[in-house]
Amino acid sequence: MLDFIYYPVSGIMWVWHWLFSHVTPDTPGGNGIAWALSVVFLVFTLRAILYKPFVKQIRTTKKMQEINPQLQAIRKKYAKDRVKMTEEMQKLQKEHGFNPLLGCLPMLLQVPVFIGLFHVLRSFNRMGTGMGQLSMSAAETRATGNYVFSADQVQNFLDARLFGVPLSSYLVEPATEFQAFVEPGSPIDFTRPQIAFVVIPMMIVASIATHLNSRASVARQPEAALENPQTRMMNNLALYVFPIGILITGPFFPVAILLYWMSNNIWTYGQQHIVFGHIAKEEEEAKLLKQEKLKANAPKPGVRPDRKKRSAATNGAESTSVSLSKDEVTDEPDAGAVEPEASSSGESTATDTAAGAKPRPGQKHTRPGAGAAPGKKQNHNRGSQSTAKRGNKRGGKR
Repeated sequence: MLDFIYYPVSGIMWVWHWLFSHVTPDTPGGNGIAWALSVVFLVFTLRAILYKPFVKQIRTTKKMQEINPQLQAIRKKYAKDRVKMTEEMQKLQKEHGFNPLLGCLPMLLQVPVFIGLFHVLRSFNRMGTGMGQLSMSAAETRATGNYVFSADQVQNFLDARLFGVPLSSYLVEPATEFQAFVEPGSPIDFTRPQIAFVVIPMMIVASIATHLNSRASVARQPEAALENPQTRMMNNLALYVFPIGILITGPFFPVAILLYWMSNNIWTYGQQHIVFGHIAKEEEEAKLLKQEKLKANAPKPGVRPDRKKRSAATNGAESTSVSLSKDEVTDEPDAGAVEPEASSSGESTATDTAAGAKPRPGQKHTRPGAGAAPGKKQNHNRGSQSTAKRGNKRGGKR
């Protein structure tokens, strides 16, 4: 039923065994090392395939931690409207590119791999009577292939030993099934205490490694995430329930499955440090880049943000209003000439200014008909009145 899982798993294991069988000696002990390494590198191969989903899982988890306060606010706001709460939460997740499925994807993909490896390893010995077992005799088991493995390779696996015990043996295995691990009619060359001597330390190491990896992952979570009840529950499962579960179920797992747990934890430990270190480096670079942008846009010490623009505009306005053209300077009357009397309102002259007289308050340095300086409002009535008064006084003096 799950052949689409069993064949790829056994195929990867076959490739690694073929490679290591040419490196290790062709002896029961040497074959045991080759088969053990094939299991270990099967795990490494599958975890390497799942590397990118694992990175996405870490990034998804960090995004969930970032938007968790907003999610809590939505839950509180729409506590009585479940439909509206779901819509707002999905909208928020979509805005931040958050996909909850990615957080569980690596774990979900490892489940069929574990099931496939467990079934393939157990199928080397088909004498069992449980679910999925064929209840074969020892001779039939040794003469039957196992997915991509031939009958000769099955015999080689059953004869291989790791620390003196078969790789597919387990602590509570019935003694009647031990006959598959030796040639028909040969005595059993291992005992149950020997299996316990190998299995129990591996169970303890796998359990402790699982706890340490979970502990390292929890330590990287922010305090806000730790206050979430769901997060606390998942952390407790990872920290205590899963490690204890390995200790409880360990006696039912073959030696090769415990190798799987140990090598999987070794990979997880190294991968976590690499991935979290890379993400921390990215966040630090992004933080420095943001600081550099803020520093580049910030005003220099002692300089107001718009000072240059305002000073440039002010200088342009002053130069326009103060400067006089050559034509205005040559409007000075000749010496001895009779000064005409100002007659009409609205006319203004620059005679007093050209002759050196100080202008009265409000008087403009303008010639007749000249427009007012930019930004300056000219008072024509006041200019015409003052000009007329000065003309009358000078006329009376003559």
